[in-house]
Amino acid sequence: MNQAPTTAGRDRPALRRHDREIVALAVPAFGALVAEPLFVLADSAIVGHLGTPELAGLGVAASLLMTAVSVFVFLAYATTAAVARRVGAGDLPAAIRQGVDGIWLATALGAALAAAAIPAAPALVELFGASPAAAPHAVTYLRISALGIPAMLVVFAATGVLRGLQDTRTPLYVAVGGFAANAALNAVLVYGAGWGIAGSAWGTVLAQFAMAAVYLGVVVRGARRHGAPLRPDMAGIRACAQAGVPLLIRTLALRAVLLISTLVATRLGDEEIAAHQVVLGIWTLLAFALDAIAIAGQAIIARYLGAGDAAGARLACRRMVRWGVVTGVALGVLVVALRPLILPLFTSDPAVQEQLLPALLVVAVTQPLSGVVFVLDGVLMGAGDGPYLAWAMLATLAVFVPAAFAVPALGGGLTALWWALGLMMAARLVTLWLRARSGRWLVTGAVRA
Repeated sequence: MNQAPTTAGRDRPALRRHDREIVALAVPAFGALVAEPLFVLADSAIVGHLGTPELAGLGVAASLLMTAVSVFVFLAYATTAAVARRVGAGDLPAAIRQGVDGIWLATALGAALAAAAIPAAPALVELFGASPAAAPHAVTYLRISALGIPAMLVVFAATGVLRGLQDTRTPLYVAVGGFAANAALNAVLVYGAGWGIAGSAWGTVLAQFAMAAVYLGVVVRGARRHGAPLRPDMAGIRACAQAGVPLLIRTLALRAVLLISTLVATRLGDEEIAAHQVVLGIWTLLAFALDAIAIAGQAIIARYLGAGDAAGARLACRRMVRWGVVTGVALGVLVVALRPLILPLFTSDPAVQEQLLPALLVVAVTQPLSGVVFVLDGVLMGAGDGPYLAWAMLATLAVFVPAAFAVPALGGGLTALWWALGLMMAARLVTLWLRARSGRWLVTGAVRA
């Protein structure tokens, strides 16, 4: 890859090239991210017609499953950065070999997690507080769906391989195809075969393995084309695991923030927790748009650093920060404009709407800040700066916890809780911005030393 222009007279063409790259990677990535939660929505729509206990059981099992699996998203993040560095260095065989090592790690972790989840399903469902009517359905769904965990983690890792190869279109096609297959299989197995909630679980498992098979086919073809070995390499797998540990810590700390916010909301009252769930869902949807830019940042930054072009990486970082701000402003304006539609769409209860509106406005106001946070998070992931991200997120958690628990203690409401979440994002911004300004993340080479 040619180095990006760095002189003042040539910055403008470089910025236009960055814009094209960001759009080309971010738009398909956004489509793939949005397609993922549609799996659960399709399952809910089909299972919901079986009865309330079945739908409640699905809700419990799906929450447990997604919480367990989501902490392994580092398989995608770490693989993206490692593969893209080698792409930037011009060594495609090594890039694909790195991706294959990530897939082997995902397979091993998935098998271990599934083996633990299947026998533990009844205890987990009981711990989650499922009702006696819903618990049997939750256990059935969780035990069957756990069989698909290895495929889900392989999809994470393989998605990272393709993102590292600067390909976000294939993950979009696979995600859309997987959603369609999941919906069709669920309908056939739940109603056509009469399997009930077990049919929904089996449909999802089959769709997940189909997605994993498509990804593996793409990776295997690439490996054969470039002469990259497919056999497991223990040294490479250990390196993938070591790179993933800091990102795992970061993800766990972030999940802790969201769980604590929900815990605090439950202490505020029924109207508050109902409104909180709606606002959190909207915040998550907005996060997909911002995360798409972060994914582009991971792939682009790692490629520049792999090519030894620190100046190009810094220029790309600045451009993506501007994209984050602009996108955040646009999303905030969109939330404010749509608020008359959002409130009645989610609830007709005036008490819940009263809680929902000011919290929603906090989300809108803080979107530009969130845009910069997501972008810088992606940039540092692309640079392989996982240890710093882990410590930064732990420090952010330390800021958020006392602020969150102070809300009910001081008589605050849901709006105050969302301002505490805004403080959390501000703390993340400070830590990430300081790191980005320092330039210590600009470590070049095919492998981060």
